Amino acid sequence: MLDSARIKTEIPGPKSRALMERRHKAVTSGVGIATPMFAQEAKGALLTDVDGNTFIDFGGGIGVMNIGHASSRVVDAVKEKAEQLTHTCFYVTEYEEYIELAERLNALVPGSSEKRSFFVNSGAEAVENAVKIARYYTGRQAVIAFENSFHGRTMLAMTLTGKTDPYKKGFGPFVPEVYRVPSPYAYRCPSGKDCSGGCQGDCFGAIEKAFVSTVHPSSVAAIIVEPVSGEGGFIPFPDFYLRQLRELCDEHGIVMIVDEVQTGFGRTGKMFAVEHSGVEPDIMTTAKSMGGGLPIAGVTGKAEIMDSVHAGGLGTTYGGNPIACAAALAVLDTFEEEDLLGKANALGDKVMSAMREIQARHPDFVGDVRGLGPMAAMEFVTDAQTKTPDKERNAKIVQAALQEGLLLLTAGQYGNCIRTLMPLNIADDELEEGLAILGRAVDSVA
Repeated sequence: MLDSARIKTEIPGPKSRALMERRHKAVTSGVGIATPMFAQEAKGALLTDVDGNTFIDFGGGIGVMNIGHASSRVVDAVKEKAEQLTHTCFYVTEYEEYIELAERLNALVPGSSEKRSFFVNSGAEAVENAVKIARYYTGRQAVIAFENSFHGRTMLAMTLTGKTDPYKKGFGPFVPEVYRVPSPYAYRCPSGKDCSGGCQGDCFGAIEKAFVSTVHPSSVAAIIVEPVSGEGGFIPFPDFYLRQLRELCDEHGIVMIVDEVQTGFGRTGKMFAVEHSGVEPDIMTTAKSMGGGLPIAGVTGKAEIMDSVHAGGLGTTYGGNPIACAAALAVLDTFEEEDLLGKANALGDKVMSAMREIQARHPDFVGDVRGLGPMAAMEFVTDAQTKTPDKERNAKIVQAALQEGLLLLTAGQYGNCIRTLMPLNIADDELEEGLAILGRAVDSVA
């Protein structure tokens, strides 16, 4: 075993267990627990807990650490800005970092249209504002979202999200005028067809059917889509499907919102996942890896749409905080200077290859391997023929990997997928060791 995965105590160790006792007495039990250990420090793709155990991080803070933990550029930018300015509220006293970040994001978001941006604190807040803007611009109320989607935990974002437990259970009533349609999912085709050779787009007709049976297109302000379903199990939307969706939105005057909160900033091998399809969004939401660990999110869209809202209609106290903006600018510098997109594509090839090797060893319960670039996932089933989701086996694999020093995250509508969100600049030996641990963990529960 490499030094990258150093386990010195049982997991969780004694210090983590003591902190867990304090947690239970201080923090609401409504906040979930993915791993039973407490972090002390992290650097690159390695995370060390309070007991001195070091883990290879394939979770990246749920997709936040694409450029790695404690990036020197981000740390330096944060230190420098914190000594100058911590907060003014951009709507009270403006600062240049906000403007520069908007300029750079406008230039990066795909499409030739003139763009505008503004900044908030989280992906959910970005989604809420994107829908607000679309409703204002169109004068319509309805929004269409997809199954297997995740858009956040605030009320509107939660309503848009396509999974009940744990995100929606017990939290209704939900926001009105939100409608849901099936999403492409080759392994479990919503049209009931055999899509083992790849999605054929037969489920696209569900949107047009919804226009007839559920909501008239003249009432629809926006359709919101993740180019790769995130919490839904890392299911890519085919490029042709996104192009068809673009055409449909244009035909009916509907705003196309592309949610790149998890897929953005190199996670799929391009800066934004929608670039694979050549589609220009009307509005794009960004967050997670945008700030290199600091809370910041963006709403970027066509100038005509973004500028339609009256002055003062958009705002937030902390959004686009000067320190967070400085961190985000450092993230963009890192992409430019370290060829992280090139590294992401090479990383994706290695991850997908390793997962397919695991599937070849266990075709009876590794039902599907899929993804886009290093945004990859394996789906576990009890039987290859019935495709019955196997959440229990999935959980055992995660725990087996944790005991060997690998942090993994689950995903999927049924909680039966393992996804990879390691830093894009992970060292080769750390990646190889992490993938080896993953393979052993799957073997151990065969």
